[in-house]
Formats: sequence, structure tokens, C-alpha cells
Amino acid sequence: MRNKIKEIEQQIQQFSIVNKEELERFRIQFLGSKNCIKELFSELKNVPNEDKKEVGQLMNALRGTAQERFDDAKNHLEETRIDDSKIDLSRPGDQIEIGARHPLSLVRSEIIEIFNRIGFVVSEGPEIEDDWHNFSALNFPPEHPARDMQDTFFIEKGANEMALRTHTSSVQVRVMENSKPPIRTISPGRVYRNEAISARAHCFFHQVEGLYIDKDVSFADLKQTLLYFAKEMFGEKAQIRLRPSYFPFTEPSAEVDISCTICNSKGCNVCKYTGWLEILGCGMVDPNVLEASNIDSKEYSGFAFGMGVERIAQLKYRVNDLRLYSENDVRFLKQFTAGM
Repeated sequence: MRNKIKEIEQQIQQFSIVNKEELERFRIQFLGSKNCIKELFSELKNVPNEDKKEVGQLMNALRGTAQERFDDAKNHLEETRIDDSKIDLSRPGDQIEIGARHPLSLVRSEIIEIFNRIGFVVSEGPEIEDDWHNFSALNFPPEHPARDMQDTFFIEKGANEMALRTHTSSVQVRVMENSKPPIRTISPGRVYRNEAISARAHCFFHQVEGLYIDKDVSFADLKQTLLYFAKEMFGEKAQIRLRPSYFPFTEPSAEVDISCTICNSKGCNVCKYTGWLEILGCGMVDPNVLEASNIDSKEYSGFAFGMGVERIAQLKYRVNDLRLYSENDVRFLKQFTAGM
């Protein structure tokens, strides 16, 4: 009897149930009115009295196993069942929306590509910087009034001063410390300044700074490099002008304006009705900066420049409010799907 019980139990476990027809056959064979388990119960009278209790328990367990297998298979078929009558095979599938790269990512990539074509490589560095790389190595000595030009988000004050970097010039310092001239690199990245948020400014923004150090580098090399960039980014009709300025890490220094593409130089609120819009600062690397990074300023010279990616994107896409770039408005971002 015990062997018969084991044999039926194996049949229950091995029975294939993948559709409703097989489920019904299983029910008839093991749970129907004339099922094989019921036939075993009719033979219980032939079992010796001392074994009847144990055999009876085994047969009850067998019936429970059959019922459990049936219920599990039935539930599984009901969960996976598809009502073919409700499927319209002629209906078009759901449209998959195509994403878009952020306009700042598009402009950043384009700037990198333009400078790559003339030999500039990309360098990156940490966004949390120490005082040396963010200020001192760039000719910002302690208590220098030029430090007030940039309102800084400090993380730690004192001897081990740490802050969110105010420019990617800190990356250039790291490159100069770990490389020998000639150096030709650009440093894209996010920077932070404690400024009031408006259509023209934000507390965080993105920069691309460039550095070129070699023998006999001149201001004329700087001007031609920037003119090349302007024409590649904004077209052959783009014009630039350089105005004298001051930066602690360059001497002489200049600010570069480009003819406003939003109003075609006619004057608008973005260019303050001048027809020109400032896009970057630049200058010849101060000898003190070279010496701070152990580069002989008597043998080498160089130029540096830095631009805001938001400002370039503002000109390129005629967006008159910098805040739109960080508000994550899908309606605004969808306009740039062509950049995928």
C-alpha cells in the first residue's frame, strides 16, 4: 500500500499542467468522483489493523497534496490567462517618447569638440577644493581684495580651508603641477558662487576654461584662438571685441564680447541694448601662477580663458533666462530632441 501511495504521489508531482485541458484531466484523475486516491481508500480495509492509522494518514496527506497542486496550477493559469477577445491586433503600439540631451550638455560637448580640433585635451578635477588650488596658486594671497570678487560657499574655514570651487581654474593648477609644457587643455565643469539668482546669474553654473603654455606664446595667439572659437560656434559672421580687464591670475587681462545673436546686435534686454554680450574672460598667465606650479616663467609663457556654458547656450539657442536651464521644465527641454 505504501508503494502505491508513493507511486501516485510521484504522478501528482510530475503531471504536466500548462493549459485548462490538462488541469481538467488532473482533476478527474486525482480529485474526481472516481479518482485513483479514492480507490486506495476502498482498499484500506485490507491493511492490517496495526498499520491502518499510519496508512490512513498517508492517504489523507496524498489527497491534500493533489488538492494543493490543483489549486496552485489553477491560480497560475488564471493569472497568466489572456483574453484573446479583448486584444485588438490592428491597434498601433504605444508611442515610445524619445528623450533629449540637456541643452547645456549639447553646448558643452560642442565647445569641447571645437577646441579638440586645435589640440586641446579635456582635464577634470574635484568640485570641493582646498585654498591652494582654488585661490593661492592662482595669485590670490591671503586677505587679497581680489578674493572678494567671488562670493564663495565655504565648507570648512581655518587652516584646512575647503570650499566649493568658484572656477575650474583649480583644475588648471593641478594640470600645471603634474605636467610639463607644452600644455594645451580645457577644463569643463560645474562651479559655485554665492550670488543672487536672476535671468543673468545663478548660484551654480558651468564653465569651460582653457590653458595653453609653451615657449613664445603671445596675446595674438590668444586672440586668434578665441576668434576661431567664436566663428566655429556662432558662424562666420560672428565678431568679437576685447576690453581691458583685471584678473589676479592673468596679466594683461581682457573681457571678450561677441556680437549679440539674440537681437542681431540691434540691442535687447540681454545685451543691455549695447549689441554686445560678454562671453568670457581671458589673459596671459601671470608669471607668479607659473612659478607657483614650478614652471619657469622666463622660459615659458601662456594664455588662459574661461567662459560660462550657460551664456554660450543663451546666445546659441536665444534663451533669455538662465534659470530655465535648471528648472527641469519638460516643455523647455523637449525643444532640444534634435540634439540626440
